[in-house]
Amino acid sequence: MHSHAKPLPVRAPFWTPGVLVLTAFMVAGAAFILARFVGGLEAVTNLDQTHPWGIWIGIDVATGVALAAGGFTTAALAHVFGRRFYEPVVRPALLTAMLGYTLVPIALLIDIGRSWAIWHPIIYWQGNSVLFEVAMCVVIYTHVLYLEFIPIVMERFKGRINLPGPLGALNGVAESLLGLADRTLSKIMWIFVLAGVVLSCMHQSGLGSLMLIAPSKIHPLWYTPILPLLFLTSAIAVGFPMVIFEYTLASSSLPLKDETDLMASLSRYTAVLLGIYLALKLGDMVVRGTYAHLLEGTAQSNAFLVELLLGGIVPWLMLLSPRVRRSRRGLFAAACFIIGGVVLNRLNVFLVGYRAPHAQTSYFPSVGEIAVTAGLIAALMFLYRLLVTYLPILSPHGAEASREVIS
Repeated sequence: MHSHAKPLPVRAPFWTPGVLVLTAFMVAGAAFILARFVGGLEAVTNLDQTHPWGIWIGIDVATGVALAAGGFTTAALAHVFGRRFYEPVVRPALLTAMLGYTLVPIALLIDIGRSWAIWHPIIYWQGNSVLFEVAMCVVIYTHVLYLEFIPIVMERFKGRINLPGPLGALNGVAESLLGLADRTLSKIMWIFVLAGVVLSCMHQSGLGSLMLIAPSKIHPLWYTPILPLLFLTSAIAVGFPMVIFEYTLASSSLPLKDETDLMASLSRYTAVLLGIYLALKLGDMVVRGTYAHLLEGTAQSNAFLVELLLGGIVPWLMLLSPRVRRSRRGLFAAACFIIGGVVLNRLNVFLVGYRAPHAQTSYFPSVGEIAVTAGLIAALMFLYRLLVTYLPILSPHGAEASREVIS
């Protein structure tokens, strides 16, 4: 039996030293974003004709989308498979996914040369393009995430609308709209939950499909016909570790209810999902004979070994240990290894393992690229901290438990 603590706004000072540090990173990133739009990509990045993308694609988009997978994995577990025991992690995972997918188009807007044309895929359809499929799935899924988030906003403000001055005349209208949205969404929310799961599976695998057209440009250790499947399974495997990672960080600075038992339970699923991913990856390597490249001693082979060992095999072995699963620090360490492995995998596929045939130099991100990426990550963390402060997303320590009891 497990009683759910009622999600509530977190009562804690907002402007902490950590938030101020995040603000500094955001300001620095904004300065370089301004320089990018004033002086063009060349003024800020190390991109050129042979290196058309860098960490803004490898981290801000490809990695960001993968690490936002906790939204659809937790929704599927709690709502599709009926495991209501995990309901407390759905809202924070949903928030992270919503913020992550919101920053993806912002990163693309900064990265693409013709930023003013970013809306074209919505109007000018190209059904034969994998990039079109990814773009449309991300656009639709982002809207689905916002629709799934509306009930949280309604829970906070329904019955509490009190606009100041002349705007007070709109209080009744606002309450009526909130009530209508509450009654409507409660009946059709299952549609958005299912749509979110389907759309996520489509574009997570689609990101891997993007690289299938470049067999001669990607190192054999990463190029494989099952790259879409590997992208999908790795995204699913990293979903619950992201939940563990976020909870551990949040609970270290905020007065949250102890959910260590719930995180330990999630880790059992992670061990299975990560094992499936590793079996596919190692099996594909054996079938194609690419293990012959493992000990070449090149930057590519070394990066692959680090990704496979530290990002896959080590955390998988850790999660097989009941002692690690019961340990808050052990779970956090395993989650960090898995997250680091997925980050490295996306960087390896899009940057380390990618070699243009006519490239004369190697790519390394500029200070401006790093600053923009750090600023976007800081913005995500800042908004997360802001929203959990004012909306019922997390379960604070001592929060009144709801009446719902789950077997």
